[in-house]
Parts: sequence; structure tokens; C-alpha cells
Amino acid sequence: MRPLEELLPGVGLAELEERAALLCRVDRKYVVPLPVAGRLLEELAADVQVLEIDGVRRFTYESLYFDTPGLSSYLSTAYRHRRRFKTRIRTYADSGSTWLEVKVPGPRGSTVKYRAPHDSGQRHTVAPGREFLDDVLTRHGLGATTSADLTPTLRSAYRRITLLLPGTGSRVTVDTDLRWTAGDRQLRLPDVAIVETKTGSAPSLADRRLWLCGHRPVAISKYATGLAALRGDLPAAPWRRVLRRHFTASKEQLDA
Repeated sequence: MRPLEELLPGVGLAELEERAALLCRVDRKYVVPLPVAGRLLEELAADVQVLEIDGVRRFTYESLYFDTPGLSSYLSTAYRHRRRFKTRIRTYADSGSTWLEVKVPGPRGSTVKYRAPHDSGQRHTVAPGREFLDDVLTRHGLGATTSADLTPTLRSAYRRITLLLPGTGSRVTVDTDLRWTAGDRQLRLPDVAIVETKTGSAPSLADRRLWLCGHRPVAISKYATGLAALRGDLPAAPWRRVLRRHFTASKEQLDA
């Protein structure tokens, strides 16, 4: 049987970006068992289009996150500082395109993302994008940290379906086959999905469907939560509940 996403109407990347770029947006994240994610896709089928590029609808994402030696990015998130940031190099494995991305808090709980094309041959370093990165950090009052301070800290990978809800111009992403690596430690979560809704302000149809089924947004960051799961010595109060509920069962998948 063909996967459901292959039966849905498709939408190209250019149209998706035109109708729902959402670089300044409200993100709501849910960690759910895989069957719940499948049912959500079924319930949304009449109202969504699925991103398709060159005939591919499920894409492999690889992200390398950067932090200072003292983990200032992680700690500012763990302690919920207003001035915080997240830096990564994201590679779209199916196309080979690579982007340097920075996320910072926006107004009223939103997230602002800046991105610039990055040399795929240097995806292990932010060096080619230092001017871009330093400009963003300075603009948001984070000039005490510079691109020269940042080193690779955590690698993540997953497979993603991206949905467009044309009626509201919002997006939904469904990430599966979740994997993290930090040094010589690895974690895999094969039985759960991270569903993320990306909206302008009002909740999307996907949010309302999940709420009706008893699933509420949770505090989770692929960088911070993944690093906390692999590093038990780090403060992790914002993610303690999600770590206990969704990550503890996979402790045996940690490789020392």
C-alpha cells in the first residue's frame, strides 16, 4: 500500500515559500507515537497539500548545531534567557543544498529565523558565513558571542514530511526516524514523531485536531533536548517532562 503522503495533492517549494514562508512565526511542537502522527495525516488529508520536490515527498534532514565551549546557546535556552540563539548548518540530503541558519526569539512568543546559503563542502564549520552570523548576533544584542566562538556540538538527523494548509497559510511538519549524535554517544527514537505546527498567530487545524485527542504542545528543542538526553550532567528543567516521558524508554539505545 502506498504511504498516505503519496496520495495527497502536492505543492512545489516555490509555492510553499510564497504562501507560507513564516520566517517570523509561532511554533508549537508535539511528541507523539507514530500511529498518532499517521492518524493526524489521515484527518488532515482533505485540507492539506504535501511538499514535493523532484518527485520526493519525504526528505532527509541533517543538522549540525554549534555552541561555545561553555555551551552558552544551550544554557541560555535552559534558563529561558530572553536573549538566546541557536545556530546550525542544515543539509537537505536529497538535494545536497546546505544553509547556515540562526534562530532567535521574536515578539510575543514567536521565533525569527535567518538563513543564508552555505558551502556544502564546509558544512562542518561556520567560517564561510561568519559575517552573516555576526551581523545577526549583534543585531539581536548577542554580540558578546561571535562566530569565532562556535564549534560543532551536536548532530541530528531525521526524515520529514512538510504539509501546507492553504486555508490559513500555515505549515505542519512531521519528523520521524529521529537520531542524535554528540561525540561518541548516539540516541535513536524510532517509535515517536515530532509534529510541529508553524503559524502566524492563531492555532492551525492540526493543533486543534491534536488538542481534541489530548495532545498538548511540549517544550522540546532538537538541539537542547537532544543534548540533554545525551548529557545527563546538564541542567534540563524545561525538558524534564518530555525527557522522562519520551526519551527514558530509549536509554538502552545510547552508545557510550
